[in-house]
Amino acid sequence: MSLVRQFALAALFALLSLGRAEANPMLLVDMETLDVLYAEEAGQPWHPASLTKMMTAYVAFEEIAKGTITLETPVVLSKHALAQAPSRSGLPVGSALTMQDALYVMVVKSANDVAMAIAETVGGSEAGFVAKMNDVAARMGMTASHFTNPNGLHDPAQYTSARDLALLALYIEQSFPQYMPMFGTEAVKLGKVTLESQNELLTSFAGTTGMKTGYVCASGLNMVATVERNGRRMLAVVLGGQSARERNERAAELILKGLSGSAQPTGTTVLTLGNNPGAAPVDMRAQICGAEAKAYAAAAQAAFPMGLKGQPSYLNDVVAPRAYVATDLGRIAVGVNLPRPRPAHLPQFTPPSSEAALAVELRPGLNVSGNGVPMPLARPDSL
Repeated sequence: MSLVRQFALAALFALLSLGRAEANPMLLVDMETLDVLYAEEAGQPWHPASLTKMMTAYVAFEEIAKGTITLETPVVLSKHALAQAPSRSGLPVGSALTMQDALYVMVVKSANDVAMAIAETVGGSEAGFVAKMNDVAARMGMTASHFTNPNGLHDPAQYTSARDLALLALYIEQSFPQYMPMFGTEAVKLGKVTLESQNELLTSFAGTTGMKTGYVCASGLNMVATVERNGRRMLAVVLGGQSARERNERAAELILKGLSGSAQPTGTTVLTLGNNPGAAPVDMRAQICGAEAKAYAAAAQAAFPMGLKGQPSYLNDVVAPRAYVATDLGRIAVGVNLPRPRPAHLPQFTPPSSEAALAVELRPGLNVSGNGVPMPLARPDSL
């Protein structure tokens, strides 16, 4: 047996001894056909961390489409919003941003305080907004997902799956393409401060169009990435990375396999890919932040060294970063109701009766596209 193989096996045994017998979730989807090109533990419930903000953004997009808010609606940072753990915007209590600027700051910086402020503005309260999040998840058929807050700070009851996150990403891209530049922006300038994204693919992997990263100890390092090259569009989901390096490199590796054709359709689409909603979400705290972290990191690096010092990397491109300028509107009195009614949230759509129902018709949600066509749909072959 070669020394390389012996070393790889030793790393694998080390990972198993640290309580992670299964692989971390990964998923690769062709965005044109919705074909699954690669799936590993894609239905396993997982803590989303800041990938939660993709759902927060989607709910806001829907409310803008309905006309209950606009891109100019002021978003005011309350004491509750500012009490959220970092990452934060750096703005004081009472500061205001337009909804558009707030969405950019939330998506790019992954600011937890701004995510909470958006939720309070749109839903009237955190609880009201979370109800909207779970209503959307049910309408989309995200059967392994449950949300308890709008920013992704750890809660054992907040979870999703790689399959559900891919579905959410497709909904954003197909229903609200006008907002996709938010997810492809690398930096937001707010006054004298520049708030930067943690998505390294945006500046080092050509063709990256978005979307979002996330991290808490319980989840490891998560990523949803979308890339377009030579007329092909790929969507990758990587959950539970040991480091940003591993997460980024694995996402790039998946996408390159899809673009090269080495990853072929598996015979299922993201709509029919099964979830495992009865399973408990994996908790990575011991391996990522706890007593096992050092040994787990060494084993993970041995098992996947791509991007380490002296090793090759998939992230070799130089891409000009896209920046956005946001404006601090100053301080607005907190506790004064905005001059618009906030009706009680009532679910408007019946959740899917079965996983198989997704293959027939994905619930259309709100008809924001104007043509009544359920979203997302595979695009027909060109003639």
